[in-house]
Amino acid sequence: DPAADDDTASEETQDDDTEATGAAGERDLTLEVGTVLPQTGALAFLGPPEEAGVLLAEKHINDADMGITVNVTLGDSGDPDNRAYATTVPQLLNAGVNVIVGAASSGVSKLFIDEVVAADTLMISPANTAPEFTDWEDNDLYWRTAPSDLLQGEVLGNLIASDGVVNLGIIYLNDAYGTGLEAQLTETFEAANGTIVASESYNAGDTTFDAQISSVMAQNPDAIALITFEEATTIIPALDAAGFDTGSLYFVDGNLSNYGDEFDAGLLEGSKGTQPGPDLGDDFRGELNDVWTAAGNDELEDWNYAAESYDAVMLSALAALAADSVEGPDMAAKMQEVSGGTGGGEKVSDFAEAAQIIVDGGVVDYDGPSGPITFDENGDPTEATIGIFEYDGNNELVRQN
Repeated sequence: DPAADDDTASEETQDDDTEATGAAGERDLTLEVGTVLPQTGALAFLGPPEEAGVLLAEKHINDADMGITVNVTLGDSGDPDNRAYATTVPQLLNAGVNVIVGAASSGVSKLFIDEVVAADTLMISPANTAPEFTDWEDNDLYWRTAPSDLLQGEVLGNLIASDGVVNLGIIYLNDAYGTGLEAQLTETFEAANGTIVASESYNAGDTTFDAQISSVMAQNPDAIALITFEEATTIIPALDAAGFDTGSLYFVDGNLSNYGDEFDAGLLEGSKGTQPGPDLGDDFRGELNDVWTAAGNDELEDWNYAAESYDAVMLSALAALAADSVEGPDMAAKMQEVSGGTGGGEKVSDFAEAAQIIVDGGVVDYDGPSGPITFDENGDPTEATIGIFEYDGNNELVRQN
């Protein structure tokens, strides 16, 4: 029984009153991390930065050599259409992973979260934002490092209102992500005395959006908010062809990407969007690129949720150290503590420093590149930054805050 062995080792170590210089010897853990992130499907552009974040965390933790080794197995989530997750998740669980990082899509996570919970495995999503996960029956095994869309929807609604938009049209994906964000955007925009003149949904897998575009355009909106995934690459040219000013679009994290040469220069200039997460800084981006290209990949083009993915692995490793166990329920019992959610921990952002505090018997409050995090009892981060971006003449994003 590995758990029993861990307990015995812990008791012996406490009796030995080990010096701090040898404190890392108090832990000898191997954390198997499996990812269920989008290598294919409608969110495939999010896969590279998210996987890079996981790989960088693996490198930093293993380089620290503080009594825990992380092994990462990358797996594809796909989307509800191609159902790659239906193969990936059972493979990872059968292989005995301790933590699943994913999915990116709230709609995909809904389809396998119960399977992971039933296996007593810790699940941390770096990008799920659907409000319904807050109250999910998850035995405290589900956590997320991205904030609920209640926050992003509020920021987006206020941004659109502050830009002077009076009549807003919305085109949104009919899934957990799209409906939750559309509802919060609508509530916030209307509270700011704006009017939603049309709000049209589409279903995952749809390839034409003429009906939705015609319905929204018929109401002459000042601006249109697109709550979509990669379908935006089809919707944007169609809106342009229909005569809409594509500099008056608003994007969300599911489609906020650098479109570069994908569209004619200037097509998106002036359009804006929101994305959870702080400015990563050149050093962190450089490290992400290095670990990603070292794995044989092309350089990263997007950075969405890289920091949240990195912090998901960091927090699970710190929880494992705090619990002296890689069992799902044991780590789950320490997740709120190591994020600072229970109060009283020593603030730290460096893994080696945090690990040393833990093995010396202290409590840490980990703040990572994605922000303070600070989990509540539902596994939601209580502190988050929502970035505001604007497209330049090259259809590239420029952060505004």
